[in-house]
Amino acid sequence: MKLEKQKTLTILLFLVYILVLTGIILFKLPFYSELSDGVRVINLMPFQGSFDENGVIVLREIIYNILLFIPLGIYIRMLKSEWPFMKKALTVIGLSLSFEVIQFIFAMGITDVTDILDNTLGGIIGIGIGDILFKIFKSSTAKIVNMLALVVTVWVVWRFAYLFYLSHFVMMRPPVM
Repeated sequence: MKLEKQKTLTILLFLVYILVLTGIILFKLPFYSELSDGVRVINLMPFQGSFDENGVIVLREIIYNILLFIPLGIYIRMLKSEWPFMKKALTVIGLSLSFEVIQFIFAMGITDVTDILDNTLGGIIGIGIGDILFKIFKSSTAKIVNMLALVVTVWVVWRFAYLFYLSHFVMMRPPVM
C-alpha cells in the first residue's frame, strides 16, 4: 500500500512539473511577455543563437534549459524504470520536440534546435541521476525523491506565482504621482 501512495505522489508531482514546464516554455512564465507577435522564427543551426554581439557563447540559456529538463529524466526513470534507456531518451526528445513544434505553430517564441539538444541532454542527465539514486537508495529512492520534489515543487510554484503577480500587477501599474 505504501508503494501505491508513493507512486501516486510521484505521478501528481510529475503532472505539476509538466504544467510548470509548459508554463515556462510556452507561456514564458513567470514573466510578462506577448504570447505571439505573429512572426514564426525557426533556427536549425545548433548554437547559432547562443552567442552575444562579441561572438562569445552565452551559457546562461543553455544551462537553464539543461537544468529545466533534469527533473523530467528523473521522473521518467522513476515512473518507467522497466523501459530501456533508448525509450526513456526518446520520450525526452519527443516532449522537447513537441514544445518546439507548438512554439512554431502558435508563433510563441523561437523554435530552436539548440533547445532540443539542451533539453535532451538535461533529460538524459536526469535519467542518469535517477539510475544513481536507485543504486544508492534502492527501495527508498521514491520516498526520498518525492520528499525533495515536493519541497522543490512547492517552492517553485510559490516563486512563479509571486513573480507572475509582480510582473502582471505590480510592475505594470502606472507610476503614482
